Amino acid sequence: MEKILKIDEIPKLMQVEGKIKKIYYKSFNEIINSSDFKFTKRGKRPPIDRLNSLISFSNSLIYSIVLREIYATHLDPRIGYLHSTNFRRFSLNLDIAEIFKPIIGDRTIFSVINKNIIGVKDFEKSLNRIFLNDKGKRKFIEFLENRLNETVKLRKIGRNVSYRTLIRMELYKLEKHFLEDEVYEPLIMEW
Repeated sequence: MEKILKIDEIPKLMQVEGKIKKIYYKSFNEIINSSDFKFTKRGKRPPIDRLNSLISFSNSLIYSIVLREIYATHLDPRIGYLHSTNFRRFSLNLDIAEIFKPIIGDRTIFSVINKNIIGVKDFEKSLNRIFLNDKGKRKFIEFLENRLNETVKLRKIGRNVSYRTLIRMELYKLEKHFLEDEVYEPLIMEW
């Protein structure tokens, strides 16, 4: 935390984030109760095992969900604040997704594995690549959609809101920040 507060350059901040993620991913083995899904290292292109395949698939869905929510605001999805802005590619959804990948995506991964909703039979291997088969994708998407509709009580506003609404609320806070109506305060899980 001390290092983060002293960093004033985005690339250096993202390096620290990468180190934190390595530690975070190692904790998956403490949370997941299946010998079929052990975390060894993060491998993305292509996913090196079933767990990495789930992480990559989940992340891609979260990016798309956040992008869909951005379109409901006045924000430009091409202009990010952490990931490099490139007017041919979206980056704001990548920035906002960083908040929600652990809260929504990773928690969905833990649930589908620990509740035996997704297992070895839901994956295929082809050309040194492991990926969810169509049946596995359907199961994961259905479970993720259910998660997005679950509600949590926010003390700050005194009511329940869905995870999908949390994403939209985060975007509205960002809009207000850019309009200089209020200082942006990122979401803090209080449930």
